[in-house]
Amino acid sequence: MDDGSTDESPGAATPETGDALGAMLREYHGGGEGVELIERDDGWIGISAGGAFYFADYDEWPEPDRRALDRVEGRVLDVGCGAGRAALALQERGHDVTAIDVSPGAVEVARDRGVEDARVVDIADVADEFDPGTFDTVLMLGNNFGLVGTAETAPDRLRNLATVATDDATLVAQSRDPVATDDEAHLAYHEYNRERGRLPGALRMRVRHERLATPWFDYLMAAPDTMAELTSDTPWDLVDTIEPEEGLDPAGGDYVGLLTVER
Repeated sequence: MDDGSTDESPGAATPETGDALGAMLREYHGGGEGVELIERDDGWIGISAGGAFYFADYDEWPEPDRRALDRVEGRVLDVGCGAGRAALALQERGHDVTAIDVSPGAVEVARDRGVEDARVVDIADVADEFDPGTFDTVLMLGNNFGLVGTAETAPDRLRNLATVATDDATLVAQSRDPVATDDEAHLAYHEYNRERGRLPGALRMRVRHERLATPWFDYLMAAPDTMAELTSDTPWDLVDTIEPEEGLDPAGGDYVGLLTVER
């Protein structure tokens, strides 16, 4: 089975499979640089915002992220918590927060930083881990709507999130319009995806840090109309978006979707 990896040069060292994200967060938490590389299945490699993003205080967040946090109510499920930046900010506001991440290292760092309830849970397993109707808000900041995976896996994962949400819950989900770019490497990848019958913003990727690389996984960037389409067969309904004020999104395309439950 093709896992999307690229050929290596003869004799070249290959990264070890492991918790690269957790290793990066541990390093940054310990006073290091915390450099995170994103590798895509077409061979493209880029440097992420790294530790500075995962550990940023609320007043250092992008403006849409701060506005999104104001839409959070009640008990919260923080999906893809990373080092716990959102969970900590919400705890300070008095919210009961359960923070989940597939990375054991991320959960370890989040706990060490003061997140009271941080657990290693995959988004695909939330309906098995939590009782129905538990959460008033499901939070997916940091472009973590992407954790729905692919157009094929998204509906089931969104339904599972709806199962553990209350009847008047809100899903606060950050994503990006993938085609809002003039980067030729990204535009070529969009076309590569279309040729494979995938959405333009469907990423097959892995995270790398020093000698470690996570397993390959799917991550989805979705414009608002795509988000609405992906949720159309689920209990979630896209009712509004939070977009950056003019001039505050130089890369273009970032937004936060606000969705409510309709059973």
